[in-house]
Amino acid sequence: MTQRLSRRMARLKQSAEAGMTTAEYAVGTLAACAFAAVLMAVVRSGPVKSALAKVITAALGTGS
Repeated sequence: MTQRLSRRMARLKQSAEAGMTTAEYAVGTLAACAFAAVLMAVVRSGPVKSALAKVITAALGTGS
């Protein structure tokens, strides 16, 4: 009886945490998308865009 109860409790614990990984992935994916959106907004701004262009031009050696 005690073994059966122990096994049942173990199964309940496992099933209770079964969706936890999926929820963590969902929150992580949402955070990554939000960070990407903010990063795109920053990179597309005028000063950052011109600074990146200068760095790339200097690295390729095609600038004046």
